[in-house]
Amino acid sequence: MEDSSYSVADLLRVMQRLRDPEHGCPWDVQQDFKSIVPSTLEECYELAAAIEAGDYPHIADELGDVLFQVVFYAQLGAERDVFSFESVVHGLADKLLRRHPHVFAQGQIEGIVDKTTNSSGDASDSTAAVKQQWELIKAQERAGREQHGVLDDVPVALPALPRAQKLQKRAARIGFDWPDVEPVVSKVDEELKELREAMGAGDSDAVEDELGDLLFTVVNLSRHLKVDAETALRRASAKFERRFRAMEARCSAKGEALEALDVAAMELLWEQVKASD
Repeated sequence: MEDSSYSVADLLRVMQRLRDPEHGCPWDVQQDFKSIVPSTLEECYELAAAIEAGDYPHIADELGDVLFQVVFYAQLGAERDVFSFESVVHGLADKLLRRHPHVFAQGQIEGIVDKTTNSSGDASDSTAAVKQQWELIKAQERAGREQHGVLDDVPVALPALPRAQKLQKRAARIGFDWPDVEPVVSKVDEELKELREAMGAGDSDAVEDELGDLLFTVVNLSRHLKVDAETALRRASAKFERRFRAMEARCSAKGEALEALDVAAMELLWEQVKASD
């Protein structure tokens, strides 16, 4: 790395300058914790999109944008004297050391754990044990924060799909779950039947309620299939977008407008694009 490369200290100073009431950026000065949350979420989604595309230079750029969000919050915390960037780093390192006793002996960064004490020698068993230990430590941390309910610290602000999946995983840890995937598939059929009944009755409130139940159950199905619901839906959306753009391209090549086609012609074109995808 060149000596002229900027450091974390430089980045923190840039943030301080941006927030300077007299000489800073007017937009940055006006922001608070709540106002930059939408930007934080947007940057995280842009990072996810870059990762899905395998665009590594873009990933590095988006990681910088996400880091800027962390630095922004840390500056706001420092201004209110409630926390600082240093306290954020300390808290994170302390938590990682505490949650990985299988790596850091006595909670020390250079502490080496004697791996020979694990007699199983099986990687999957080892991974399962680590997960079990991780959840036990997190449960102890929740108890320390007086969060005694199984679902207490599942963030309300999570997007609906990952939040549903997280709620279900939490409930499953104490045995509130289906034993295998087949009953979940049956439950999807049951929820779809109830949705059709609500639609037939013309009850809009019941339709929304039953549709929510159906979506929630499909998320549960994805969990039992070991598929991330958010990733699966993003993949389906990307596939739809790719095929729809192909339909537009085919129409444009013929000098036609997609919106000028009737439903039957659109359906035929869709099937053609789908077959060549």
